[in-house]
Amino acid sequence: MAAVPDGRRSGPAAGARFFCTAGRGLEPFLMREVRSRLAATQVEYISGKVFFTTCSDLNMLKKLKSAERLFLLIKKQLPFNVSSVSKGKIFNEMQRLTNDDPESWLNAISIWKNLLELDAKKVKLSQKNANPLKRKVGENDIIAKKLKTAQMQEIQENKECQMEKQIEEETLEQGNFTTKRDKSQEELQNDVAEAVDTHNQNDLTFRVSCRCSGAIAKTFTAQEVGRVIGIALMKQFGWKADLRNPNLEIFIHLSDIYCVVGIPVFRVPLASRAYIKTAGLRSTIAWAMASLAEIKAGAVVLDPMCGLGTILLEAAKEWPDVYYMGADVSDSQLLGACDNLKAAGLKDKIELLKASVIELPLPSESVDTIISDIPFGKKFKLGKDIKHIIQEMERVLRVGGTIVLLLSEDHHRRLKSCEESSVPLNSKGSCKDKPGSTECLNPEEKAAISEPASSSFAASNQECLDRMPPFGSLVPVECYRVSLGKTDALIYKYKKSHSPGQ
Repeated sequence: MAAVPDGRRSGPAAGARFFCTAGRGLEPFLMREVRSRLAATQVEYISGKVFFTTCSDLNMLKKLKSAERLFLLIKKQLPFNVSSVSKGKIFNEMQRLTNDDPESWLNAISIWKNLLELDAKKVKLSQKNANPLKRKVGENDIIAKKLKTAQMQEIQENKECQMEKQIEEETLEQGNFTTKRDKSQEELQNDVAEAVDTHNQNDLTFRVSCRCSGAIAKTFTAQEVGRVIGIALMKQFGWKADLRNPNLEIFIHLSDIYCVVGIPVFRVPLASRAYIKTAGLRSTIAWAMASLAEIKAGAVVLDPMCGLGTILLEAAKEWPDVYYMGADVSDSQLLGACDNLKAAGLKDKIELLKASVIELPLPSESVDTIISDIPFGKKFKLGKDIKHIIQEMERVLRVGGTIVLLLSEDHHRRLKSCEESSVPLNSKGSCKDKPGSTECLNPEEKAAISEPASSSFAASNQECLDRMPPFGSLVPVECYRVSLGKTDALIYKYKKSHSPGQ
């Protein structure tokens, strides 16, 4: 897990309550991350969401890597009972979300404004500090250009006019660029100021975004719920609805398990990485895999089936003092990875090579860590090759090294069948306990509103309770079932216990 920088307590003094949405199965990663990165307390989860309290400011909050979106929490309560009451009564219950406890809404709005104001002040301060440096650099550029012009006049008088014209054009382009950049910064500052400079609550504009799932989705549409809540907010606080460009967005999720209301902290999802030009594997999954790999400074990290390089990008951004290598047999994938590295400014940090994963041009036991998404689906029918792939990874990995793999259910079955004959089974047909191995972890759907963060994720899907047997010298130590959207996959972590043949 990344080290926590100092100064994280510059946010709300008493700590604010937030929640993040997460892909199914990534809750344990997000819970660990908010504790480590944000020094969060009161960490809880429900399926797809993690709740926590922190004093961190926006700059720290936006660094979360395993979350999809971040919200400031307004309310969290038990679900509405739609089975035994009329539709009109349910609408009344929805209106009570705002009418029964207006103070919680006003407190959340106050914290939201404070976060934006603090961020705006930091932006102004950084701009102020940068201006003297910008002027100094500009003066040095002008002096250098004048000296260069003088030298050129002495050497080649016939090129004097051409040089003067070039300098004028460069100066004009710099002026235009600076004007556009300053204008863009002013517009951004005005947007923030417009959102926070609402001393009168009646000046606030808003819109409601609603998501319904489970039984309530069969009774109400998201538009119906949004309309009911919107009208209640206008009556309660005098806010004005604005569906196109509001100061404030209210997010509501109603399900059979919970009812959650919050304010999106950022317009762009945290999972949308600005430094990734072309997306491959979901960035949150890639980061979660890298976080398991125990990456240390000076280590050699390899992705032997790197594709577009998403795993390497996520790892290099978080753990920069490492030597990264990516290999792939596809020219198009390597070109895409190269473009991604350039866009992220990591071309000098990650080496790409064209090579087959079953014939890596690397010495035995030369790599500290391997992280890889083993391709699957209709385009990638590896079949029994999965065994040869893992054997080659085992060869290049040092003793004590770590392998983190994303496997499909089919990969899992094939790997298990490769080695389970050599592993003694217990009476239930599953592998006997091995030192260091753990059950596949995955949070269950809970009827309660939340579950304490200290609760085990191990009591989960029975299909994942069968532990993977060791593969040669590779001993499985952790397993997580995660959602890839339409299908699930398994993140497996192995440790190399000894050299093959010993």
